Amino acid sequence: MNLLLLSLGVGAVPDFIAEHVNRPAPAVRIGYLNDAASPYAGAGFVAAERDQLSSLGYVLTDITVAGIDDAGEFTGLLDGVDALYVAGGNTFVLLAALRRHGADAVLVERVRAGLPYIGSSAGSVITGPSIEPVSLMDDPSAAPELTDHGGLGLVDTVVIPHADGALPPYPPELIARLVETYGSTYPLTLVNDDQALLVENETARLISSR
Repeated sequence: MNLLLLSLGVGAVPDFIAEHVNRPAPAVRIGYLNDAASPYAGAGFVAAERDQLSSLGYVLTDITVAGIDDAGEFTGLLDGVDALYVAGGNTFVLLAALRRHGADAVLVERVRAGLPYIGSSAGSVITGPSIEPVSLMDDPSAAPELTDHGGLGLVDTVVIPHADGALPPYPPELIARLVETYGSTYPLTLVNDDQALLVENETARLISSR
């Protein structure tokens, strides 16, 4: 498995794609899964995140899992991309959308089979064993149908994005309270906005992603 789990910056993306996609950069096809942003339609950060990735020169295909009728349709969309980028927003809304028609199982199978996975913020959190710790960062009530907060289990740690407390919604005091509340229950990996957790062949390490 090859995963790049970002907090905010995309600086590590080009090297990750070059290493794991055998296609020249302008032709690389990236699926842009945007469900986490649905509660924030029209917010500036939503367009900014997509623009940031697009500026790197890849061909983006927007994927909204909530608008897909069955897992087979999602499988077909993944067949047409070289890598998947799962964008930020509300982690609970994102996981609920993936669970609705079994897209979560398809995604896990494809990533374990070698599909390069790039997550940002919420897209990083869902790869771990649970999303419960980020209930202090995101509103779980935005996805009332989601009763199981177990993550995709692709990595054995819960990525906590924005851990440097630089973004106003996630001040240092909130990050400290999260660690105090959940640090003894779940393995946590704190990722600053200029960092990423790189997972290659079951080995994980923090790298720069300015």
